[in-house]
Amino acid sequence: MSNDHVTEDGTRKVVVVGAGLAGVRTAEELRRAGFDGEIVLVGAEEHLPYDRPPLSKDVIRGERENTTLRPREFFDEQRIDLRLGVAVESLDAAARTVVLVDGTSLGYDELIVATGLRPRRIPGLPELAGVHVLRSVEDSVGLRADITPGGRALIVGAGFIGCEVAASLRACGMDVVLVEPQPTPLASVLGTEVGTFVERLHTAEGVDVRSGVGLAELRGEGRVTGAVLGDGTKIAVDLVVLGIGSVPVTEFLEGSGIELDNGVVCDSVGRTSADHVWAVGDVASWQLPDGGRKRVEHWTSAGEQAAVLAKALLGAGGDRAAQVPYFWSDQYDVKIQGLGAVSAQDTVHVVRDDGRKFLVYYERDGRLVGVVGGGLPAQVMKTRAKIAAGAPIEEMLAPTS
Repeated sequence: MSNDHVTEDGTRKVVVVGAGLAGVRTAEELRRAGFDGEIVLVGAEEHLPYDRPPLSKDVIRGERENTTLRPREFFDEQRIDLRLGVAVESLDAAARTVVLVDGTSLGYDELIVATGLRPRRIPGLPELAGVHVLRSVEDSVGLRADITPGGRALIVGAGFIGCEVAASLRACGMDVVLVEPQPTPLASVLGTEVGTFVERLHTAEGVDVRSGVGLAELRGEGRVTGAVLGDGTKIAVDLVVLGIGSVPVTEFLEGSGIELDNGVVCDSVGRTSADHVWAVGDVASWQLPDGGRKRVEHWTSAGEQAAVLAKALLGAGGDRAAQVPYFWSDQYDVKIQGLGAVSAQDTVHVVRDDGRKFLVYYERDGRLVGVVGGGLPAQVMKTRAKIAAGAPIEEMLAPTS
C-alpha cells in the first residue's frame, strides 16, 4: 500500500470532503488548533465555499449576490488546498483513500466527512420548468429568475425553508399558497402551538396557508401551470417550490463499512465506526449526553462541532459540542429564534403572545429544555443558562415579584 497520505516533512494529511460551512469551519479550526500538516478541502460545487441561509431570503429577493464564506486568498494563506467542482465517488477506509468522480485518488491520514444534505424530491412528479428545490446558489438564482410579481407560487412544505421562501416571495409581490400535510407549519419540529403562531404570521401577510394537505399532482406541458392538492383542489400556478426536507449525502460511503443511520453515525466528538474517519455538520449524527444520536441541521452547530472535532482529532480533548443548540429563521420582520433541543412531543407553555410576537417554553420531565420566541431576542437568549441547567419549569413560570 502506498504511503502517499504522509507529507514530505512527516506531518499528517487531512482530507475534508464537503466544502460547505461545516467543512470550511473544520479546516479553520484545525489551523487554529495548531495543525501544520496538509489540508485538502474537496467540494462538489465549483463556487468558493458559501453561506446557505441567505439563499432563501436575501438572494431570492435580489438583495445580495455574494455569500462567499472566505475569499480565495484566505485558503491560500491558510494553506488549504481547495479542490472544487468535483464530488467524491467512493471511500476505501482500509487503504485510507478516497476516489473523486474525475478519477483522482486522494490518500489521507484523517478523513472528515462534511457532505451535508440534498433536497428531497417527490417521486413520480413530471420534469417541468418552474419547479424548484432550494439548496445551492444556482437553485436560488434560478428561482429568482422565475419570480413574476402578481403571479402565483405554490410552496409544498412549511418547514423553515418553505416558510422563509413564502416570506421572500410575498416580499417580491407574488401570491403564495403554502401547503403542509402536518396540522400547522413547523409542527413536526416545533409543535402545533408554535406552528399556529407561525401560520398566523403568514396569514397576516397574505399567504394562503393550507395545513393538513399535501401535493398530489403537477400539471403542465414543458412548464408547470397547475397543481392538484391532496384534497382534490385544483389551482393555477406560475412556479412551484418543493420544501419537503433533505437527506444526508452519504452514497459514496455505502460499502465502506462505515455505519450509516439517517446520516453518518458518530460518537460525541465526531468519530465514525471506521478508524481515522470523522463526520461533522448536517450529515453527521452525533451521540448526545443521554446516549441517543441526532443530526442537528443548524448553522451554529456546524461551527461548534468543528471546534470539538478538530481538538479531538489532534488529541487535545476538550468540551463536547454545545448542549444548548441555537437556531433562527427570518420571516418577514420577525426573527424566530430557538434555544435547546426542542421536540414536538414536549409540553409547551405559552409565556407571551401579543398577536405577532411570542415566547414559548418547552418542558420535558418537569424541566425546561428549550425556548422559542418570535421577535423577542433578549427574552430568548437570557434563558440559555436555565436550559443548560435543566431548571424546573415551575421556577421558570413562577410570577416575578
